[in-house]
Amino acid sequence: MKIAISEIKINLGRREASLNGINELIRSISEVGLLNPITVDPDYTLIAGLHRLEAAKRLGWTEIECMVCGLEGLQAELAEIDENVVRTALSTIEYGELLERRKEIYESLYPETKAGVAQAAGMNRAVGKHVTDKMSPRSKSFAQDTAAKLGVSARTVERTMQTMKGLTQETRDVFHNFPNYKLSQSNAAKLSRLEPAKQKTAAILLASGQIRSVDEYEPEQGKSPRKSKQSKEFLESIAELKDPTKHILADSELFFSDYRAMIHEIQRRMDSFHEPYYEDAISSLSQSEIAELESLADSCCEMMQDFVKQVKEGKWQRPD
Repeated sequence: MKIAISEIKINLGRREASLNGINELIRSISEVGLLNPITVDPDYTLIAGLHRLEAAKRLGWTEIECMVCGLEGLQAELAEIDENVVRTALSTIEYGELLERRKEIYESLYPETKAGVAQAAGMNRAVGKHVTDKMSPRSKSFAQDTAAKLGVSARTVERTMQTMKGLTQETRDVFHNFPNYKLSQSNAAKLSRLEPAKQKTAAILLASGQIRSVDEYEPEQGKSPRKSKQSKEFLESIAELKDPTKHILADSELFFSDYRAMIHEIQRRMDSFHEPYYEDAISSLSQSEIAELESLADSCCEMMQDFVKQVKEGKWQRPD
């Protein structure tokens, strides 16, 4: 249902929306509209969607699509999130976004657990002022409650939330468009510390397999750059080409650059199998394992030969 923006209330002490997040949403909403409604309680107090609400205000909207959710609905959604996090194989971004939603719901259900509220109450008590902050033994902080539910440390939850806070929506969208890429927590944290423009470029390079670590594109301050066979300018041109949000046709020069990079990577990986590290393992391979090795090599060669044949015959097509 649509509700007048002027009727929507925002609780005091709520974290402010980031300007970068608002600007990204303004561009997105201008192009495709509001895909996800904001969430309010029956009194029209905002539960989730502050950035979307602020973007709508800046676009001059007078009303916005809302989902009205009572306490029972929020409790049910909280339970559903906990089940999904525990039982479902989630990507790093999906996991982080579920925790973000869990935080919104948890602190709406238990506003006394918000850091600002709890800190203010503690400071008042320290100077002898009697306050009622409604804290109860079961009203743990979001990080404490989530850690107990998931079987991790509260510090791990806090680190995940800090990483997600630094990741722009554009960067998150890159990984939504590369669902098979497994983003590590380490690379996610490094991405979150980059400025937005570099963040998205590094994300595309990671997700498309051009680099294995953010350090190969943009090393952290004070650290030596990790060696890369490709120049930063070349990597940026590849990122532009592989940007899943744009439709860009490559010319022959870019095609060959990308193809050569793929061949060099295969050669580099093959060279690594000649290291002493693998000597004992290779010498002890069984006949059946050698046959599988041969089959894999034949399959790879056949795939590349088929591609070249299709190109020569003008019948290139995407694999099924």
